[in-house]
Amino acid sequence: MRVFLDNAATTPLDKDVIEAMTSAMHNLSGNPSSIHKEGRTARSAIEESRKIVANTIDASIGEIFFTSGGTESNNMALKCAVRDLGVTRIISEKLEHHAVLHTLDCLEKHNGVEVVYLNIDNRGVIDLAHLESLLADNDTKTLVSVMHSNNEIGTLNDVQRISEICDANGAFFHTDMVQTMGYFPINVSKMKVSFVSGSAHKFYGPKGIGFIYINGDNIVKPFIDGGAQERNMRGGTENVYGIIGLGKALEKAVANMDERRAHIESIRSYLMTQLSETFEDIKFNGDQDNYHYKVLSVSFPPSPKSDMLLFNLDISGISASGGSACSSGIDVGSHVLVGINQPEDRVTIRFSFSYHNTVEELDFLIEKLKKVVALKELVTG
Repeated sequence: MRVFLDNAATTPLDKDVIEAMTSAMHNLSGNPSSIHKEGRTARSAIEESRKIVANTIDASIGEIFFTSGGTESNNMALKCAVRDLGVTRIISEKLEHHAVLHTLDCLEKHNGVEVVYLNIDNRGVIDLAHLESLLADNDTKTLVSVMHSNNEIGTLNDVQRISEICDANGAFFHTDMVQTMGYFPINVSKMKVSFVSGSAHKFYGPKGIGFIYINGDNIVKPFIDGGAQERNMRGGTENVYGIIGLGKALEKAVANMDERRAHIESIRSYLMTQLSETFEDIKFNGDQDNYHYKVLSVSFPPSPKSDMLLFNLDISGISASGGSACSSGIDVGSHVLVGINQPEDRVTIRFSFSYHNTVEELDFLIEKLKKVVALKELVTG
């Protein structure tokens, strides 16, 4: 038996997405920039997916641009804001994905951008009063970049309130919504936001395709130069099959959002209860009052076997992670866990769920954990 509990890293392709992409591979042979019938047919399919994305977040079709994924979208938002919008200061927080943090390092080093980090508490919650104080009475052209949901601990940021603070103080606002797109209702017409990043493989679509929303008030130049694709915003022949897969996946995610959420919430709650009742000194990272229902970050107490916990789970047939998949293979601690002051001797496993997961799979997980984690009855009995 193999149990996949690493859906914050990536999700399995939906079968309808596979069918849509396979059909496109068979039938859409034209270059979408060509003016003949085959080219026009491919172009039409791309624009249909663009329409799906735009309708999903209540944006204009002209504000949606396809990219290779969340990392490119984040880079594009931050670097184009500096280059084209005159931003000289960026306010963010140290729990962001490395796609943002490393880009900020680059802008600070090579472009002289001032980077300021917000105060956060041990749940990963941003101090909004600190944000307001940084923006008040400051005429420096500023971009605020804050993710909607932390990818490791699941804490949700109040992006609506952050957008209001930015708007009131004349600041641009970028939010990485890679983890929340397709899981929560998102409406950019009700939220003053400059840039939004999304990625298909987080909502049961293909890898290597994403999008960026750029508010029509922000006039930026191409991030990748070349041809006139994406209305002169991103050179290079479009990933037609990926774009079609993204559109189909997002369409299904939105249509089934409530049903999927109810199921995932129920299994997340079930696992929390089972872990708390079965094992000694279990803690849950992040804000448990305001969280992404897809993510459960579990802190296990120190033990002789704790260093091998993730490895042993894999050997036992369970796929989970210690943090962001983008840091896999690198022998460094999680910057998120450091940022929330997680004790170094505790071991954290991130379990992240999909609507495919079952209670039976979680029972299987509990049985495997019993072999390597101290049981309550053994300690208290």
